[in-house]
Amino acid sequence: MLLEDELRDAVLLVFANKQDLPNAMPISEMTDKLSLQALRSRTWYVQATCATQGTGLYEGLDWLSEQLSKH
Repeated sequence: MLLEDELRDAVLLVFANKQDLPNAMPISEMTDKLSLQALRSRTWYVQATCATQGTGLYEGLDWLSEQLSKH
C-alpha cells in the first residue's frame, strides 16, 4: 500500500498495542518484522501503546501531528 503513488509522501505511524502484556513483541523486533528500515525515503515511527489504559496514544498522535505540520 505504501508503494501507491498517492501515498508517496505519507508518513507512517504504527501503534504497537498490548505492550502491557508479558508476551508482547518488543518494538525492535516489530520494526524488523515489518522491515521498516527498508523505508529509507519515508518517515516512520513505532509507538508502544496500551489502548485499554490509554498509554502511548497521545504520544503517537503528537508525533504524527508534528510530522504533518512539517509538510
